[in-house]
Amino acid sequence: MSAKRRAVIVAARRTAVTPRGGALSHLQADELAAPVLTRLIRDAGLTPGNVDHVLLGNALYGGGNPARLAALRAGLPQSVPALTIDTQCCSGLDAILMGARMIEAGAADCVLAGGTESFSRSPIRMRRPRTTDEDPVAYDRPPFAPPPFTDPDLAEAAAGLAQRMGISRKRQSDFAVRSHHRALAAEKATQDNLVFVDGGPGRDSFTRALSEKVAERAPVLAGVEETGVTAATIACEADGAAAVLLLAEDHPAAQAAPVLRILDDVSLGGDPADPALVPIAVAKALFSKGGIASRDLAVVELMEAYAVQAMVTAERLDLDLGSLNPLGGALARGHPIGASGAILAVQLFERLIRQETPTEGARSMGMALIAAAGGLGSGVLVEASVNKGG
Repeated sequence: MSAKRRAVIVAARRTAVTPRGGALSHLQADELAAPVLTRLIRDAGLTPGNVDHVLLGNALYGGGNPARLAALRAGLPQSVPALTIDTQCCSGLDAILMGARMIEAGAADCVLAGGTESFSRSPIRMRRPRTTDEDPVAYDRPPFAPPPFTDPDLAEAAAGLAQRMGISRKRQSDFAVRSHHRALAAEKATQDNLVFVDGGPGRDSFTRALSEKVAERAPVLAGVEETGVTAATIACEADGAAAVLLLAEDHPAAQAAPVLRILDDVSLGGDPADPALVPIAVAKALFSKGGIASRDLAVVELMEAYAVQAMVTAERLDLDLGSLNPLGGALARGHPIGASGAILAVQLFERLIRQETPTEGARSMGMALIAAAGGLGSGVLVEASVNKGG
């Protein structure tokens, strides 16, 4: 049996992440993504004509195909197809996994994949009247699970998880403080690798020197009981884009520099009432497929939509806090839904390739994990490599 055709990440970039209504609020999702795609092609030493496909995750668009808009804005040939994926928070990582699977199947050699989101420019949602005497009805989000499944507001689900697990407000606040401090410590080393967009900042503008005292005084969000789920322990709504350039491992352009080899990926479904727990099953499946344990991972990029969700996942998987989100997490950045999973992949590349250039023979593995509304979870296992091809 021939060896599996593997996909490798040869370049990874993202914009700064800014809160809803912030410095990126004047840009549509495709306008955020286009400069990232352009930069990736340049980073890899390729031309737009080398790209076989564009895949982008997006959760809040009102129709159309933002991936196609971004591809055309980025100057890709009209002949290059583009697909927008919506699996809510998993969208950006799922786009990368789908791109890798296309390469593994021999359907493409070069794929641009990631995610983009503008909370600020997302359309206002209304349900169309069924009869002439009805008015349109505005809504904040669509259903993520149909009856008879439970379809909780995600903040309420997080509050319920904190209550069941007995995770105090102070522990959640401390986790959020740690996320901000790590992001601040990494800021100078990482900001040169951000893609600047029109009018955007050169840093993640929500990141700050959050203190324990301020975090513990953060207001509890409306409708959520006093369970530690506060404005400090929930990732803020945000705008941003992130993507990677994937190549077949034997592609000539994959031989020029260290790469992230995609070893395995898993997408699973679980209980819609407890979406935060699905990444635990995803990680265990990746451990089993790879024959590894959590201690074998140099870096774990775990989505911090809610502090309690990340804390429970880390505890259940026995993750080393030293290797968990070493550059800070979404509690410090914000949560541009369709882009968040792709940001995790970019952070893996940043830590394992840009900051710790791999050497031949050394093995350094990382994992990205994310949950999504409706009871979905996705993860990827990667290895930093000096690529020899084949």
